[in-house]
Amino acid sequence: MVHMGVRFDEIGYWSEVKLAIVSKYAQAYSNIMAKTELSHVYIDGFAGSGVHIARNSGKFVPGSPLNALGITPEFDDYFLVDLNGDKTEHLRRLVGEHSNVHIFQGDCNEILLNEIFPCVRYKDFRRGLCMLDPYGLHLNWEVMETAGKLATIDLFLNFPIMDMNRNALWTNPDKVPASGIARMTAFWGDESWREVAYGKEMTLFGDQDVKLSNEVVTEAFRTRLREEAGFEHVPSPMPMRNSVGAVVYYLYFASHKPVAEKIIKDIFSKYGNRGEHSG
Repeated sequence: MVHMGVRFDEIGYWSEVKLAIVSKYAQAYSNIMAKTELSHVYIDGFAGSGVHIARNSGKFVPGSPLNALGITPEFDDYFLVDLNGDKTEHLRRLVGEHSNVHIFQGDCNEILLNEIFPCVRYKDFRRGLCMLDPYGLHLNWEVMETAGKLATIDLFLNFPIMDMNRNALWTNPDKVPASGIARMTAFWGDESWREVAYGKEMTLFGDQDVKLSNEVVTEAFRTRLREEAGFEHVPSPMPMRNSVGAVVYYLYFASHKPVAEKIIKDIFSKYGNRGEHSG
């Protein structure tokens, strides 16, 4: 939907669930951090325009940046990034008057690594909650790995399994275009995804590559977040669906704190048991 020259994203039920999950956790996180001597910040690598349109009702829905800004006690700083200049300009009109809101227009893969993550260092007594909600395979592994190795960041991550299946994880891996392979490798961090996504099956013509399930791929990435990125606590991700119940992406959460895992498991359980697949 286009309004005042800005194309707003239309979202369905599960996207609203995602926003509610992030908001619930952000509230708990800010409550805890406010009782410490640490500064805490909110980071969104794909912040968008600040609002969405609900597909079912046509009403405006606040995006994650606005939800975060509404939390009390407030975060000390908000770092909001989007590639789309129209969206960042709209975001500036909405929240740019806040002195602790920092809006960046550009590729979050570069901006997070070069300008934002260096502001959330352990030695500076700063901690951060980071939302990475790419529209598809538009995120590099280095960002996730750096967030983990900083040991200061709690991370929400959209793992775009449907986009992966469309662009790279084909039934016949030999036919995947080079562009799809490159995007998948950039997201995964290396080509080990090939070994994860495919198994061997004996046929009359010898061993054949067989595409494995989404669950196998997501569990392998969960292991990767722990063992390669260094996050100590990565609970099973929550499947997020479309209007016909197909999984579009998995919502991961990763942290270094056991209490964070306990909180998010409770939140995932609350929203995951609703069984709603409407839009």
